Amino acid sequence: MSIDKKLQEGLKMLGNRGVSTFPAQVVSVDKTEGTCVVNDGNLEFTDVALSATVEDNGKRFFLFPKVDSYVLVSPINESITRLYVEFFSEIEDFDLQIENTRLQIDNDGFLLKKQNETLAKLMSDLLKEIQNMKFTTNTGSTISLVNKPQFLAIENRFKDFLKTD
Repeated sequence: MSIDKKLQEGLKMLGNRGVSTFPAQVVSVDKTEGTCVVNDGNLEFTDVALSATVEDNGKRFFLFPKVDSYVLVSPINESITRLYVEFFSEIEDFDLQIENTRLQIDNDGFLLKKQNETLAKLMSDLLKEIQNMKFTTNTGSTISLVNKPQFLAIENRFKDFLKTD
């Protein structure tokens, strides 16, 4: 069977779905569970997943819609009781976690975290060390940086924490 014929048959099957994608308004969002409540104008649907795939092994990706914004909701395996948000009109929060690494963005800024280390903490530590710089001098000129090991330790943390390309 040609690829064109397979594509035509696949599109025909989509048209025969028992439950179609539908627009709805976001009533509430549960960021802990990764779900929301939506209303299509007639019915309210609870526990609508904000990601079609959430794995138990620490991997997850969520786009959190703004309350009162509009979304497109689709069924999982054509079940009206298992729904997920497929499209968002407005995003309030972005949360991506892959094992021990997390990137989260919202109106307050962004969080970049690997295990127990955050970019904010690294920057804070670096600035503290810069502010506490001390120099050993001999007749007024600098001959060595006393806290060079601390700068090197922070540099290694950055190398371990951030990708270079």
